[in-house]
Amino acid sequence: MLVLYSLGIRLYYAIICFLSIFNTKASLFVNGRKNLLNKIAKKVNSKEKHIWFHFASLGEFEQGRPVLEEIKNKFPNKQLVVTFFSPSGYEIRKDYALADVFYLPIDTARNARRFVNLINPEMAIFTKYEFWYFYFMELKGREIPLYLISGIFRENQIFFKWYGGFYRKMLKCVSYFFVQNEQSIKLLNSIGIENCVLSGDTRFDRVYQNTKSVKSLPEIERFIGNAPTIICGSTWPEDEKTLSTLPAQYPSWKFIIAPHEIDSQHIESIEKQFSNIALKFSTLNPDNHVNAQVLIIDNIGMLSSLYQYGQLAYIGGGFGNGIHNTLEAAAFGLPVIFGPKYQKFQEAKDLIALGSAKSISTVEELALAFEDFKENQFASEQAKKYVEDKKGSTDQIIKMITKAGQN
Repeated sequence: MLVLYSLGIRLYYAIICFLSIFNTKASLFVNGRKNLLNKIAKKVNSKEKHIWFHFASLGEFEQGRPVLEEIKNKFPNKQLVVTFFSPSGYEIRKDYALADVFYLPIDTARNARRFVNLINPEMAIFTKYEFWYFYFMELKGREIPLYLISGIFRENQIFFKWYGGFYRKMLKCVSYFFVQNEQSIKLLNSIGIENCVLSGDTRFDRVYQNTKSVKSLPEIERFIGNAPTIICGSTWPEDEKTLSTLPAQYPSWKFIIAPHEIDSQHIESIEKQFSNIALKFSTLNPDNHVNAQVLIIDNIGMLSSLYQYGQLAYIGGGFGNGIHNTLEAAAFGLPVIFGPKYQKFQEAKDLIALGSAKSISTVEELALAFEDFKENQFASEQAKKYVEDKKGSTDQIIKMITKAGQN
């Protein structure tokens, strides 16, 4: 199985190299890893101990960020290294002030050995998922603690199948699992893993913190004026197609759309969907917003601050692989609407049960959900309370890993 895994890693990288000729993200993925270990060697002092945080992408970074920043707050002299697998994480956070930030070298035995030598970690902290055989084995072989925070497991994952022995071996390398729900505890216990605890999801801490430190956006305030507003976050084409019918039905409302992808082709397609009532943020000025009902955010990084201006939110991704972050909106007390594919997300199911979220599949269902939520104070209060009640995971994790480090 190890041979197949190694071949699979190399085949994956070869495919990405080919795609990099045509695809911007693939190009960033490949180019960012050229001479990567040499770059790390020049920047990182391997004689010093480091705490290594790894994130798949930007969402996982925001999820694990409270733990990272609390460690830096409690131990300001600790040196931190952050790695990303995806360009969408690295390219946004490569200048993050609290750590040295790199792409994760491709998972081979040689790369893992040299990388661990270079950063000399005293511990490694992975968020939610990402299981890399050679990195995990290298850490275990050197008796370096490895923690998984905000972990979540499902019965259909390969770890819990009869043929998943190779992948279970990776789980055995983890020193401690901090998981989001009881089901994850039961699943880990079922394969003989007892070193796990229900600590919740650190995203609740992150989104709650965001509500307390959010920055005002004068351009957005000017665009909105006194109009009620729906914030449409991380949308995809199918979401935008579904949303396109709403502005005509609610002419007194403002619509702010922050798409998941901001390439020029996608932005142009959104402009066409909303005809002559849409304006791009990059072209917004004090004079041209008067007749615009829809504002298209054609940059990355504003979304978490936009929710402060909304009365309700639409979260994209539910017509594709799954919905994006509902908690950022809920933290500000916004009821949320999303597409049909939300079953993998516990917070989405919880918010539906509380009456603060609705899943829709059609334009008609969207209109009904909008009508129900547009002045629903109860749904708003429940969403906000849900986030406030769930925060605290970060403190629990910090206490346990600090105690383990002292033993």
